[in-house]
Amino acid sequence: MQHGIQNAADEIISDMAINKNHEFEDIDGIKCAIVEKNVPPQRVAFLKKLLEYNRYTVITAGSPPPKATPASATEAPSVPEAPATFTVGVTDVMFNATNAIFGRLLHTPDGHVVTLAYWQQKETVSDDGIPYFDKH
Repeated sequence: MQHGIQNAADEIISDMAINKNHEFEDIDGIKCAIVEKNVPPQRVAFLKKLLEYNRYTVITAGSPPPKATPASATEAPSVPEAPATFTVGVTDVMFNATNAIFGRLLHTPDGHVVTLAYWQQKETVSDDGIPYFDKH
């Protein structure tokens, strides 16, 4: 009996994130490290292009719709809408966006290191010549 409990505990622990910044879950049946959740289609396109350039396999899925109040019996059933936001993940479960950015592990197609401002799409060109902590 004790052995069965230990196996169950080991299985639960193996699916837990190390911290909030290193989440992972199944997307379309594939275990993925979560890059971002609830992102609009334009952000999905940016992340997908950047991550695939850096040799990650990107998986996306529509974010679940917000919880709605149950419809009354007299209302017609609503037609499901296309998702407005998406969850973006990569198949490398060791991936952590924070570590990748500040560890200077990601590169842009034009050869620069991805900066935080570039990742956040505040800059269209990654200015990696000045460390992020020296920018004013």
